[in-house]
Amino acid sequence: MFTGIITAIGQIVSARPLGLDRSFGDAARQSFDLDISAESLACTTGLDRPGHVNLELALRVGDRLGGHLVSGHVDGTGTVAGVTPVGESTELQLRCPAELARLIAVKGSLVVQGVSLTVNRVADGRDGCEVSINLIPHTLTHTTLGELRPGSTVNLEVDLIARYIERQLAAAKG
Repeated sequence: MFTGIITAIGQIVSARPLGLDRSFGDAARQSFDLDISAESLACTTGLDRPGHVNLELALRVGDRLGGHLVSGHVDGTGTVAGVTPVGESTELQLRCPAELARLIAVKGSLVVQGVSLTVNRVADGRDGCEVSINLIPHTLTHTTLGELRPGSTVNLEVDLIARYIERQLAAAKG
């Protein structure tokens, strides 16, 4: 489990298919290797090439929850529709696919690129929804969200509780 509170920004320096010669990270450089499944690559964006990534240590039993409950499992991808300065903050508008739209609610959480955020507005459409999220300056400077531009593809994880409620409602119907 995670909270979606990012503690560092990392850098993917290379990505290669499994089975090739593997060398493990140098502790002096503070690097490490990861294996990512084909399923994870099919459900996410940005993990198959060099670039910045948000990092967070997993929760330990007894740790304080400083954010939302986050599983770390990406549910799908969305597209940045806009990044608009609003006073001292920034409004992030995202287009989310239909299969996730029903699980996104105002004042609920939505994890974007591993960062757990609170949803301010949801506008439903035929092919999904558009979500508005307020980003404070700290979030923009201490995560990769400051790099987002209209058209960027982002990884999304919906509210953990919403997933379970939807499952229970579906089971009760049928």
